[in-house]
Amino acid sequence: MSDIKKAVLAYSGGLDTSVILKWLQDTYQCEVVTFTADLGQGEELEPARAKALKFGIKPENIFIDDLREEFVRDFVFPMFRANTVYEGEYLLGTSIARPLIAKRLVEITNLTGADAISHGATGKGNDQVRFELGAYALKPGIKVIAPWREWDLLSREKLLAYAEQHGIPVEMKHKAGGSPYSMDANLLHISYEGRHLENPAAEAEESMWRWTVSPEAAPDAAEYLDLEFAQGDLVAINGQRMPAHELLATLNQIGGKHGIGRLDLVENRYVGMKSRGCYETPGGTILLKAHRAIESITLDREVAHLKDDLMPRYASLVYNGYWWSPERRALQTLIDDTQKTVNGWVRVKLYKGNVIVTGRDSKTDSLFDSTIATFEDDAGAYDQKDAGGFIKLNALRMRIAANLAAKKGS
Repeated sequence: MSDIKKAVLAYSGGLDTSVILKWLQDTYQCEVVTFTADLGQGEELEPARAKALKFGIKPENIFIDDLREEFVRDFVFPMFRANTVYEGEYLLGTSIARPLIAKRLVEITNLTGADAISHGATGKGNDQVRFELGAYALKPGIKVIAPWREWDLLSREKLLAYAEQHGIPVEMKHKAGGSPYSMDANLLHISYEGRHLENPAAEAEESMWRWTVSPEAAPDAAEYLDLEFAQGDLVAINGQRMPAHELLATLNQIGGKHGIGRLDLVENRYVGMKSRGCYETPGGTILLKAHRAIESITLDREVAHLKDDLMPRYASLVYNGYWWSPERRALQTLIDDTQKTVNGWVRVKLYKGNVIVTGRDSKTDSLFDSTIATFEDDAGAYDQKDAGGFIKLNALRMRIAANLAAKKGS
């Protein structure tokens, strides 16, 4: 049927990719290499190895890689330097993981001499675009097998039936029966889609959320954190330095305890439809607020405003799968250059779903000059009379236009 002899599958061990593994073997009759990434999703990954072995995958063709540090250091943190938010709310937890998965798929393809890659993204979603754009950018001649665009198992119930028919175990069935939520998890977030979430008017079940308590059930006492930044990246929490992935995991744990980071969103997918998803991003929610706070005291005004102008474009590039594009790389170069002075600390208060900035300072790069900003006597540091000329110059074009309008009206 095909000239594909070996394919590398992005394999989680869950329902979709387990079905795909069996389907690849039956449909393409090719050798399958499985790749399972530890991105901090909080699940034991060895069961994925056991499942792959059960399907007859050779031990040397099973890759289980701890990518947590690379994920946060080289993908999450660069994105947060841009204060990236998609459509005003979404912190892109799924989107930012896809370029790393694509990169590793290509690397394993090169290592094993495989002909193709395969993934579990549906033909309705963004992930197929993200995976494949990344793969083509890194290996232009690579072949891609996208089962959801080929097979007839076009519902989660059909997937369940196929799994049961072929003896594929299914965890995480919904407590009311039927298929589980469609979920994605990594150190930045958990996403939930499907089931009754497909009705945008229906409130999400409280039992769905995994990382966060509801704000109503959060502690009655606030908790303060001191967050230290160096060149735009978080480097310490309460004076304790940690690797990047441990910093984010710590923020997730603390933020989740205080009910921070829940989002229920109807978003605009790149493929053209609207979709409803729920997200938990406790650590990212804290990080975004704190990063903007340290920038507020260390960035030049026009540099900060330029970043704000560029951010929606950057967010769209990440959301739509263009991480490896020349335009994203160019934007990143500019953004990273602005972060050279973003050094200092921020204090935040966490309380019942809220992240409140209560202080910020930089010993080396603060542009806040209290001698000028004070409401008290500044001893001549700022001559308030200067403001008059500034205002008149900036009003000149409007005065000219108003005079012309008055002449026309007379």
